[in-house]
Formats: sequence, C-alpha cells, structure tokens
Amino acid sequence: MQAIELNVRVASKTAEALDICAFELVQPDGSALPAFSAGSHIDVRLPTGITRQYSLCNDASETHRYLIGVLRDPASRGGSRAMHEQVNEGDLLRIAAPRNHFALDEEAPHSLLLAGGIGITPLLSMAEKLAAAGRSFDMHYCTRSPERAAFRHRIAAAAFAGQVRFHFDDGLDAQKLDIDRTLAAAPADTHLYVCGPKGFIDWVLARARGAGWAESRLHFEFFGAEVAASATDGAFDVKLASSGRVIRVPADRTVVQALSQAGVEIQVSCEQGVCGTCLTRVLEGEPEHKDLYLTPEEQAANDQFTPCCSRSRSPLLVLDI
Repeated sequence: MQAIELNVRVASKTAEALDICAFELVQPDGSALPAFSAGSHIDVRLPTGITRQYSLCNDASETHRYLIGVLRDPASRGGSRAMHEQVNEGDLLRIAAPRNHFALDEEAPHSLLLAGGIGITPLLSMAEKLAAAGRSFDMHYCTRSPERAAFRHRIAAAAFAGQVRFHFDDGLDAQKLDIDRTLAAAPADTHLYVCGPKGFIDWVLARARGAGWAESRLHFEFFGAEVAASATDGAFDVKLASSGRVIRVPADRTVVQALSQAGVEIQVSCEQGVCGTCLTRVLEGEPEHKDLYLTPEEQAANDQFTPCCSRSRSPLLVLDI
C-alpha cells in the first residue's frame, strides 16, 4: 500500500549540535498534520530526488508540527548532505505520512532507553510519551562529546531531565556507560529500546542477550548499514506471481534495480535493509537475507524479504507481486 504523501513547509532550521540540524515541518496552510505515535518516522523526498527516513522527535501529542534531527554524515550517500546544504527555512518538502516500525510498549512496567548519537531522536518522543503517562523509565544518551549531543537544552528543561544520564566518549571513565551494570539494575520485565549506529546497537543487544534478556523485550532501530557485496553473490530469477513474468537479477544488481529496469517499481526508502519499506512476501524459494530489519525468527521463516539488499539462495524466488 502506498503511503499517504503531503507537502510541508520548513518552518525553521536550527543547529542543534555539531553537524546536527533540527528541521520543524508544518502544513503550509497551518492545519493539523496526520497523527503519529512515539517511535515513528517519516520519508522525506529530497531536492536531489532521493528519499530518506528521519525519526520524529517531538511530542506525539503535537499536531501542528513534525520535528526531525539530521546528522551530517561524512559518509553520506546524498541524504544528510542535501538536508544540510540544500534545504532551508521556507522551503517546501514532500513527505510520506508517519509510520512506526519502532513502537513503544506503553504497558511495560519499566522502559530503558539507550541512545547512541543521532539515535536520540525517536527515543525523545518515547520519553515525552512515558513522562506524560507517568510511566517508569530511564534514558542513557551516549555521544562522542558534549558538543555533539543534540537536544541537550531541551532535555535539561524537560520534566524528565532527572531520568536522563549523559555519557561522553571524551569524558572521564567514571561517567561512561556501564552497560552490564545498567542492564543488571533494570527492574524485572523492563523493555529496552536502543537506537543509533550499528556498532552501538550490536553492542547493547549482545550484552542484553548475553544477560538473558528475552527477545520480546528488546526493541531497536538502525539508522543505516553498509550492505556488503559477497563473493557468493550470483545471478538468479524472480517470478511475479500476479503475471507469471520471470525477471533475471544479475550478480551486480539488486532485486529492486532489476525490477525497476523491467518496469516494475517497488517503493523503497533506505535501500540498506533497515527500514522495511520494500518488504515483499516470498511465495516460493529461499531468500538470502542481508537486512537488519527482520528479526532472526522472521528471516528463518523465509516468507518475506527486503529486495533492496537481500538476494536468493535458490535459483528462483516467486514474489507476491
């Protein structure tokens, strides 16, 4: 199903921290925006023609604006650079209505929010929601240095400021995040939410799993990942169940690219296997999963895959297209 799209105006563009800008987006006519829930993101169509996802970091009870924070990534594939260099106050942008692949369990007895760098953005809306509902939670915010900690002043002024701990890589060892102690101190049945660079998320999840945390209490969202080519990548065929058409996927092309060349378009966003936008049902065949979106259990089921990066172990995949 195609996401609802709308035009928004950039009401403000603010430097929040070193290499991080916040963009406030509003309806051009001042009307209310579609509602969203804590952990949601929007797809932003950039002036360069590409689409990138950004988490909403404002209070979900607000209907007059969306707030996103964008890190200028030195390894940018064009998204963050375009946002920082080409998008300015007053500009109009095309966005998709909010979607949520990182939902908050509001009934959890306690929530542990762990942010690495720009990963603070979806967790801020979660903190706002939990605080407003009077729910128990703690937040730990890890950055390389204080000047790279976005939204510090907002957090300091928030009602939940006392529940947030900052950890800086360039600070004293005593203030750095002790993940094992933090996990051990969490109340029973705590739900953990982690967002940030892949290395940070992998580290947190590995320690939590090693400490016996149930997978159902671990929630995470990646901002990006490098999809590495493999020497075993080979050509294969995909068959469209609706028409029976068979399309060849060369070793040097993704399924999305091969389908697009054949005139079959699939909605994509991140193109790195982290967002789930292109998730497609597999009717026959065995996918080779390269995504970070599906859980290990979902990957093992082999009934869906991300054609932006994943491939096939079998000579043919039959897709529900």
